[in-house]
Amino acid sequence: MGELDKTMYYGAKPDTLEAARILRKSMTRTEKLLWDKLKGKQICRLRFRRQHPIDFFIADFYCHEVRLVIETDGKIHDLQKEYDDGREAEMEKYYIKTLRFTNHEVENNIEKVVSEIEKQVIERLKAPPWGGLGGKN
Repeated sequence: MGELDKTMYYGAKPDTLEAARILRKSMTRTEKLLWDKLKGKQICRLRFRRQHPIDFFIADFYCHEVRLVIETDGKIHDLQKEYDDGREAEMEKYYIKTLRFTNHEVENNIEKVVSEIEKQVIERLKAPPWGGLGGKN
């Protein structure tokens, strides 16, 4: 199955896939800190992907099995609240939930961040809002 055929990309175009590939090579310090806790199926034995394309967006981190996006937000997000809200509304069309953490939270209380992610993963495993497995639409 070709990359563009995978349902986890939700129709992402080649330019979005390429932009995500470039972003994976230049993660921020905060993203690297969180990635160290997400990679290798450390949370509920589920795979998280970094800089993952979804439609025309790129999520910092994404777990397809539970349709969960994790975003790390720097100061710029204080100025783009409306954009972030619209982006989350678009994600919800695919039954994707977005969790946002500030850079400060990740850098100063990573265990609390990981605990909240685990809590959401477990909740979505127990009662998936899409009515089935993550791979199904």
